[in-house]
Amino acid sequence: MLIFWKERLVFLANTRTGSSSIERALETLAHVSVQRPSALKHLPAREVLAHIAPLLMGLTGEGFTTVALMREPVDWVGSWYRSRQRDYIAAAAGSSRGVSFAEFTEDYMAGRVAGFGGTDRGADLPLGRQSDFLCDDAGRLIVDRVFRYEDIGAFIRFLDDRLGCEITLPRLNVSPASALQLPAPLDLRLRDHLAADYTIYGGLPTVCRVCGPGR
Repeated sequence: MLIFWKERLVFLANTRTGSSSIERALETLAHVSVQRPSALKHLPAREVLAHIAPLLMGLTGEGFTTVALMREPVDWVGSWYRSRQRDYIAAAAGSSRGVSFAEFTEDYMAGRVAGFGGTDRGADLPLGRQSDFLCDDAGRLIVDRVFRYEDIGAFIRFLDDRLGCEITLPRLNVSPASALQLPAPLDLRLRDHLAADYTIYGGLPTVCRVCGPGR
């Protein structure tokens, strides 16, 4: 999570959406940078609005725009699978070494895949959905501006304009390549499991409570 005081902007670090690269590029511009522990770095929108936003409003008398990235939902699950094949996770409880993507998907839908790679606080909690990060408890989107990870250029242009400088992202925390094919019935079940995510993702980039449609 990054807080830009003067620009009245809060970047929410959704998992597996390039947040490490974004924070590396922007940490010198941010007035507050929360990169560890993971439970704080990836604090979901409902917690930010419940605890951080009132503090910022009380100190400045103004609201802060929240912004986040969202990845294509099945690819997001696949990114978690790939990330847990890295060498330093190989011996950890969260490793996906020797596990097919189909097996990982079944475990994920059954709530047997832990958050944060099994290496941080939150490891005892099942890996949820991106909609859990972006929405309130009633399932309503509460992040002001959401960009598709696959169109990260639009996000960078937004930052260039909002922060008044040209942003270049390094490549960090890149997962190893691996096949992500699923049998058709399992693929359909996974997409149904991620229905709330697809509802949000399908509306991007027009989902914008601050800037209006089409931005």
